Amino acid sequence: MHYLYKSLLLFLLLIMALAPMNAQTANTPSPSASSPNLVQLQQMIDRGHATEALKQLDELATQRPVPAGVNRLRGLALYSQSHFAEADAAFSSAIQQDSHDEESMQMKGLTLFRLGRPADAIPLLEAAHNWSSQTKVDPNYVLALSYLDTRRYDDARHAFAKQYGFAPDSASAYLLAARMLLRREYVPVSQEFAKKALELDPQLPLAHALLGEIALAGEHLDDAIAEFEKERARNPLEGSIYDRLGDAYTRSGDYMKAQQALQQALLLEPNSTGPYILLGKVLLKRQDPVGAVMYLERAEKMDPANYMTHNLLGQAYRSLGRTEDATRELQLVQKIQSAAEPKLDQVH
Repeated sequence: MHYLYKSLLLFLLLIMALAPMNAQTANTPSPSASSPNLVQLQQMIDRGHATEALKQLDELATQRPVPAGVNRLRGLALYSQSHFAEADAAFSSAIQQDSHDEESMQMKGLTLFRLGRPADAIPLLEAAHNWSSQTKVDPNYVLALSYLDTRRYDDARHAFAKQYGFAPDSASAYLLAARMLLRREYVPVSQEFAKKALELDPQLPLAHALLGEIALAGEHLDDAIAEFEKERARNPLEGSIYDRLGDAYTRSGDYMKAQQALQQALLLEPNSTGPYILLGKVLLKRQDPVGAVMYLERAEKMDPANYMTHNLLGQAYRSLGRTEDATRELQLVQKIQSAAEPKLDQVH
């Protein structure tokens, strides 16, 4: 009996000793239960639910130490919401935590570019050579734009060439860079690069076309026409050349040649609205509103949201005495232009 009592007492003491440990274990959630899965948070951001993901990421960011990957995901979520200054701070924290985090370096470079700081973006983009799982824009493209905006034109050419797999000093690389320079309105350097491309390869397709675009941008109409004519001789089945040639002839006032070039453009590019709109404009200049309406109505069916088409249609209808139709087109022009204007409640 004494032995049984002693055994029971030892058993009770053991239960009492284990009870606090069991209670502590029961009250402490497992890491998987208490911490959101970062992969799931990444998926939330990718699916457009950045606000919901940020609530959990901000909570995780208060932990010490901050769990690996949290700051990078916060940066990605903030970047997706165009909160670039906050995204920059988050990516900086991620890099400070892990100096080998190439994805955060790349995204910080993109963020700095969006903040209008291309000089600061360049070192980070130069260090991030490869696409990461979150790359939305080729880093070579943004790096090239950063070089352009800091007047490092040859470096920009090399970056564009790398993006397309061209030799950095090839005719193709010079022509590609010339096109990008024109797009960002660096006209003199664009012209210089396009001419260099032709020096390297006199038969390079579209080089004369680009020189024609550059001349057209400067309203040097005779030079533009000469360049487009040279391109047409080398590349006779490129429909866009006839469209640009028609535009140049229209601006110079040679409406008959403009009409001929634009009709040739339509035969080669029947699904492009540009030649239809220009033809409508040319025929109005030639006092042929009936012909203008035919082309412009076709353009309107292809692209109902083009205000220029409706503007020209209104002029054509007015010339034909179709006042009600002309009024309707004018109202559509005003509606389209109004919809395109930024609203005060959209300005941050």
